[in-house]
Amino acid sequence: MLRDKSLIPLSHQHQHALALCVRMDRATPIRDADLAAWQEEIGELFRAEIEIHFAAEEQVLFPAARGFAELVSLVDELQGDHVWMRGCFAQAETHSLSAEKLSALAQRLSAHIRREEQQLFERLQERMKPGELATLGKHLETALKDSTRTCILPTEATRLRPGK
Repeated sequence: MLRDKSLIPLSHQHQHALALCVRMDRATPIRDADLAAWQEEIGELFRAEIEIHFAAEEQVLFPAARGFAELVSLVDELQGDHVWMRGCFAQAETHSLSAEKLSALAQRLSAHIRREEQQLFERLQERMKPGELATLGKHLETALKDSTRTCILPTEATRLRPGK
């Protein structure tokens, strides 16, 4: 299904996070010498975009989805993912995230995004009227206004390497 324009800003941010997940997955196993650089990059992306993204979903998107009984359990699962991932991002900020947990974060974040895109967004688009989606989009735009719209470039330690 074509993505409704009200949800496109979230989808664009999902693409940024998925790109990071692909690089983390391809770098696995993360070398000890590179772990600090990965944690720094993860922390930077969290501060610039993901933290605001999560808040927008929790304050705007999830309450709208909870208006549909069949979406409540999905929203509960997605909210649980946010809690777990925030813990990982906090560990990355303090450079206490292990390489194994970093890999688990990449897998869970990727799966989380795919569930939002393929299940939550699709179902919302099927159930909400165009005017409701437009109102949702305006609220999301306001909630996302402080997110940084810059590309975070990988460092030498976190860039994709040939053959990976």
